[in-house]
Amino acid sequence: MASFGRNLPSEVNPLIRNQSKSIDKKKEIQIKRMMQYFIDATVEIIEEEDIDKITIRKIADKAGYNSATIYNYFQEVSHLIFFAAMTFLRKYIEALPSYIAKGTNSLEKLLLIWQCFCEFSFKEPKIYYAIFASDLGQVPADLVEKYYTIFPDDLQNLPDDLLPMVLETNLTKRGRIALQKCVEDGYIKEETAEEINEMCTLIWHGMLSSIINNRRNCTAEEAVEITMKYIRQILYNATHFNFQSDST
Repeated sequence: MASFGRNLPSEVNPLIRNQSKSIDKKKEIQIKRMMQYFIDATVEIIEEEDIDKITIRKIADKAGYNSATIYNYFQEVSHLIFFAAMTFLRKYIEALPSYIAKGTNSLEKLLLIWQCFCEFSFKEPKIYYAIFASDLGQVPADLVEKYYTIFPDDLQNLPDDLLPMVLETNLTKRGRIALQKCVEDGYIKEETAEEINEMCTLIWHGMLSSIINNRRNCTAEEAVEITMKYIRQILYNATHFNFQSDST
């Protein structure tokens, strides 16, 4: 009995491989297109109602598919919400370089990075919570990588030196990347950089949590002003901090 794929002329095998690659490419495009349908539907629900109002049934109805189809492309609804929330970061990513350009040294630039992040995040606290604080049940970095394969244009105009920070969804690691130049320039001591960064991050988390849980009655602008007041004091006085371990 003949066995397909065996004893074929050598020049045919590359053709088969190319056809296989073509099929795989078409399947990949189809998967990305389907994912984008569901992401766009989720974004519409966020804009029309709220991120809290999202349900798998609403997404399916909006996209024109049944609920079961969604799980062929997303492990759980929190991942789909994450992807939809990521689309709202475009305004922040577009604005970030112009904020940083106003700084004349690395310390000013770091403060402007925080200023930009606070302004955009406190205007849409639930969106930024979904990206930087919610339980996703999966490594966020994997989701970010997948997101930018679907929407690569989101990073098109971002300077290369900002990519490592923007692609990092762990806010502590993100902040540490941002302040490294301040360490190199002597504004922050290497031995206290981790603690300085963590203090700034915790202040942001605290304000975001207070806003989301209605524990603080303030506008987004007031939240930015309060948060930045403490972050400025930490960074301006960074060289004076001397953190000691519990054993000392």
